[in-house]
Amino acid sequence: MAVTQRRGRRIMMTPGELDEFLTSRRTCRVATVSADGAPHASPLWFLWDGTSLWLYSLTRSRRWADLRRDPRVAVVVDAGEEYGELRGAELTGTVEFVGESPRTGEPCPELDAVEREFARKNFGVDELPHDGRHAWLRMTPQAVASWDFRKLASL
Repeated sequence: MAVTQRRGRRIMMTPGELDEFLTSRRTCRVATVSADGAPHASPLWFLWDGTSLWLYSLTRSRRWADLRRDPRVAVVVDAGEEYGELRGAELTGTVEFVGESPRTGEPCPELDAVEREFARKNFGVDELPHDGRHAWLRMTPQAVASWDFRKLASL
């Protein structure tokens, strides 16, 4: 994964800080490219496994249709209200479709740990309920830019 920022290196997150941040957050904003070239951004819950971002998306959504046609994606995860609290990351790359679509719970060893952690993080249960409307996307970032404005106080 490449660090893409030239400016702001003093406030970028270390690999450990980035991992902790992505693991602790729940909602991201996913940007896709529509058929006519227009950008489309939408919020989505996610899971970070230390290497990849796992997105559980509705299969009958504009996002899903966009990614089926063009798997390029940009994802922003951020936090903070006041200027000095702002922190976040932009991850860019392409998605891979994992498991059946839509997901009905067919055995898929690659998804066992992901679904268990996603269910615990977002629903407080040990097993993800499959509704036959969602499916999994995995995005392993090709580039990351991050910021943590809390570091400005020490500069």
